[in-house]
Amino acid sequence: MRGHILPVLCLGLAAALLLPTACARRSQDLHCGACRALVDELEWEIAQVDPRKTIQMGSFRINPDGSQSVVEVPYARSEAHLTELLERVCERMQEYGERLDPGTQRRSYVRVLSRDGTKLELSGVSIHGDVASSLKFACESIAEEYEDELIEFLSHEADNVKDRLCSKRTGLFPAPDRPGQAMP
Repeated sequence: MRGHILPVLCLGLAAALLLPTACARRSQDLHCGACRALVDELEWEIAQVDPRKTIQMGSFRINPDGSQSVVEVPYARSEAHLTELLERVCERMQEYGERLDPGTQRRSYVRVLSRDGTKLELSGVSIHGDVASSLKFACESIAEEYEDELIEFLSHEADNVKDRLCSKRTGLFPAPDRPGQAMP
């Protein structure tokens, strides 16, 4: 009996040390995937707006000289439109599934419903409510915590918004080591 205690204690200690690491990796993958999916969805929504559509911004008060400080800006990247999108974009996380890379054991999140009706490659993708609800919760947390940064980055057309926002600004996952290297 006494000879069995040491191996059981070692096994228990190893599990206690490795479990938080595995959970931390899953959490990092989840938040990274949620951030990337959030930016993808926002960029797609912005692209769907007619570029000729504008909105009046500025003060509607009349200045002493009788003029107004109103300017028309493109609606797609206006703060009003981006704020509206942020309020509802996380609902789209229901359209994502989870893919586990067998080599690295890293999780990534991919759309399981196409926007245009084309068939998607879904081999190795888990589609269940737990994934969607976890991704939606992470998306809502990111959208709430980083609302100002999201609006700042998306209000202007820029390259690599996902990489710049999700890694450098928020630190939700590490930036790639080399330019062009894919992220999870």
